[in-house]
Amino acid sequence: MFKSNVKKGICGLLLAAATLQSVDAQITVHTIGDSTMADQSETGEIRGWGQMFQQFFNANQVVVNNRGKSGASSKSFYLESPYWATVRNQIKPGDYVIIQFAHNDEKSNGMDGDELKALYTAAGKTAEAAATDYRGTTAYGTYKEYLRKYVNETRELGAIPILATAICRNYWTGSSIRLNGQHNLGDSFDSWDEATSSVVKSSVPANDFSYSYPHSTKEIANELSVPVIDLTNITKSLYESYGQTNSSSLLFTTSDSTHPSALGATLIARLCAQEMKNQGILADAIQSDADLLINPTLLDFETAYTGQTAVKTITVSAFDLSEERGVVRVSATNGVELSLTRDGQFTSELEIDYEDNNLSCATIYAQYKFVNVGALSASIIVTAGGKTKAIDVTANCVEVASGTEVILTWALNKDAEYELSGPATPLAQSWNEMIVQRYAAPNTNTIWPEDAPFQNGEITQRNLIDNETGEWPGSEIDEVSTRFIQFGISANDGTVLNVDSIGMYVCGAGGNGMRCRVYYMVDGEEGTVMAAADGTNLSATMTSNKMYEVSARPVVALQPGQSLYVRVYPWYTSKSTGKTICLSHVTIHGFASAVDGTSIQDTTIKHEIVKEEYILSSGLISSEPRKGVNLVRKTFSDGSVKTEKIMVE
Repeated sequence: MFKSNVKKGICGLLLAAATLQSVDAQITVHTIGDSTMADQSETGEIRGWGQMFQQFFNANQVVVNNRGKSGASSKSFYLESPYWATVRNQIKPGDYVIIQFAHNDEKSNGMDGDELKALYTAAGKTAEAAATDYRGTTAYGTYKEYLRKYVNETRELGAIPILATAICRNYWTGSSIRLNGQHNLGDSFDSWDEATSSVVKSSVPANDFSYSYPHSTKEIANELSVPVIDLTNITKSLYESYGQTNSSSLLFTTSDSTHPSALGATLIARLCAQEMKNQGILADAIQSDADLLINPTLLDFETAYTGQTAVKTITVSAFDLSEERGVVRVSATNGVELSLTRDGQFTSELEIDYEDNNLSCATIYAQYKFVNVGALSASIIVTAGGKTKAIDVTANCVEVASGTEVILTWALNKDAEYELSGPATPLAQSWNEMIVQRYAAPNTNTIWPEDAPFQNGEITQRNLIDNETGEWPGSEIDEVSTRFIQFGISANDGTVLNVDSIGMYVCGAGGNGMRCRVYYMVDGEEGTVMAAADGTNLSATMTSNKMYEVSARPVVALQPGQSLYVRVYPWYTSKSTGKTICLSHVTIHGFASAVDGTSIQDTTIKHEIVKEEYILSSGLISSEPRKGVNLVRKTFSDGSVKTEKIMVE
C-alpha cells in the first residue's frame, strides 16, 4: 500500500445541512461563463469552479452541464457558434442556467471592442484596429445587452436563469482585494479622446458604478427579476479571510492572478452551492454530506483503442473530520489503479495522512489500461473519519478501425503544402489573425523530444500574430477565440473516415511567454484539448525553443462530407514583438471504409516488403516502434501498402 502525507488543512467552510427529497425528474444545471468556470486540463494546476460543482449536488436529482469556455466574454460566448447556440439545444424546461461573465468583457478596459475597432478604423489607425480584441464590452451597455439575451432566451426555453457576478482576481491593496480585482474599473478605464483620436485613461467618482460589471449584473437581475449569486463579494470575503500570501499559494494557480487552483475552485463551488441553498434554489438537492468530497463524481476514461493507457485525475477533500489526525484510504476496483504522482507507482489502493481535521484537496491519478474490448464498470472508494464515498468509473474499449489507410501530413519545413495518402479530402492550412513569418528552425539550439525523428536544425513553420508590428498585446492570460491556425480533413462521399490519431510538434521561439491550446473538433462542435506527450500544460508554461509533441488518439467516425479540424490557439503572456509559435509535422491518421462497412479496395498483399514504418500514438512516423501499441505500415514491392497493429512489450 502506497502512503503519503498531506499536511496543512483549510478553514472550515461548511454547507448547512439539507434533508434530501425526491424530485419528479432529474434537473440539469447548465453553467456558462469563462475559464474561471470551465473544465480545465488535468495536466495543470488550474481548475474551474464549474468543474468542481457536481459534487455538491445529489446526482440523482441534479446533473451539472459545465459549458464554461476559456477566453469567453458575454459577447463572444453568445456570438460564436459552438457555445450558446449549442447550450440552447441542451436546455429543457425546468433546467437552470447559471450565467457568469466579466473577466474577458474587460479586454478593452471598459470599452466595447467592436466600437473601439470602428473608432480606430475611422481614424485611419489600421494597426490599432487590427490589434483590438472584439470581446470587450461596456459594463453599462453591451455587457447588459448580452445578459438580457441570456436571461430572456433561457426563459423562452422554459428554464430558470441565475446570474452570478464574476469571482475576484488576486489583486490586492494592503489586506483587501483591489477595486479592479472586483471587476470595477471605475478608478481607471479607457475612453476615446476625439481630439487626438486615441484612447486615454479616465475615472469616475467612487459612487459611480457605471464601470462595475458586478453592479451591472445586479441591475439586470433586479430589472428582470432574476436570482443573483454574488460570487464577487463571496470570493472577496474568502480571499481576505486567507490573506494575500495564503490565497496566492493555496487558492490560485501560480501562473497568473485570475485562475483558481483545485482547492480554490472547490471552495468557490461549495460557497456557490451554499448561497443557492440560502436563497432556496434547488435546496433539497444540495449535498448535506459535504465533509468528504470527490471530484469528479463520475470518472469516465471515455472510449479508447485496445493497448492504450489512459490517466485521469480526481481530487479528494475532507473537511472538519472528527479526528485531528488520521488517514484517508482510497481504493479502486476492476483494473483501475491509483497513484499520487503521474509518473509514480500505480496500485489498487493508497493512503493519505491528514492533519488539523482536514485534507486539503489531494490530487490522485487514476490509470486504466485498455485490454479487453467492451465497457468497463468500476469504482473508486474513499474512506475517512468514519465516512465512505464512492464514484463510478467507466470506459469503453474498441478495436482499431479497419479499411484503407489515410495519412495526411503537413511537414511545414518549406511551405504549407500537405501530403495525402488514401481516400479523403484535405482542407488546406488556414490562419485567422495569424500569419506565417518564415520557415526556419526555432533556434540554433532547439530541443526536440528524445524519441522524435528530428533533431536540432529541423526547419519549422514560424507563425506570428497578424498586425502591422507583429506585437503581442501582453494583457492575455488565455486563448483568444478569433486567433488560431487551422488544419483539417473531410470524409469523401460514400465513405466513413475513422480518425484514430492526430499529432504535431509545437514550440515557442524567442521567449518563455508563448502559450497555446491545441484542439480537435468535428464541424461546428466544441473542441477537445490535445495533450503534450510529456505532460506539460502548454496553456500554463512553454520553455523557449523546446519542441513539444502534442497528440491525441480520438475515436472519431467522420460520415460522408463531415470534417475534422485541428486548431492551435496561441497567445503571449507579455507585450512582445516578433515572438513566434513554431509548428512541425502535423499529422492526421485514420482508415476509410465504404458507408456499408466494406473495404474501399482490396488490401491483400503478396509481394516483398521494401519498407517498414511505425505510426506512433501521436500519429507521427518513426523507423522504430515504441513500447505499447504500434501501427506498422509495410510498403511492398508493387507499391501497395498494408497497415497492421502490433504490441511491443
